[in-house]
Amino acid sequence: MTTSDSLEARADKARQALRQLAHGTRHIEDPTQIYAILGDLSNGLVSFAQSLHQIAAFHDAPGRGHVQLAGDARAGRATSYQVAWELHRAAEMLAQGAKALDKAHELEATITYDLREADLSIETPRTQRGRGLSL
Repeated sequence: MTTSDSLEARADKARQALRQLAHGTRHIEDPTQIYAILGDLSNGLVSFAQSLHQIAAFHDAPGRGHVQLAGDARAGRATSYQVAWELHRAAEMLAQGAKALDKAHELEATITYDLREADLSIETPRTQRGRGLSL
């Protein structure tokens, strides 16, 4: 694995892509793209949850003697288990979000847009910092 292909670099590329998507969806010109976007995001959430579970599994694994907290191996293992717990918890939340997104994706498939007569250039409101999740 080259430096440009490291896990850290991949995570950063994912962050950048999500940020660009957040910027791009502020103004939706072609609503017929929404179905595909929702499908991709749903699959992305499932992969994201899987990644978090896998990172948590690293922390769950026995024999993490090299983990220390201020020179204390016991405290390091305890903290490592706490990290694992939080990662598993976050992954389960993402899995629930993916289920809701799947439902929205399913419902989006039933919508037909008449692009000839509708003014679809309405800009979506931008969320304020500090409220909810931020990308």
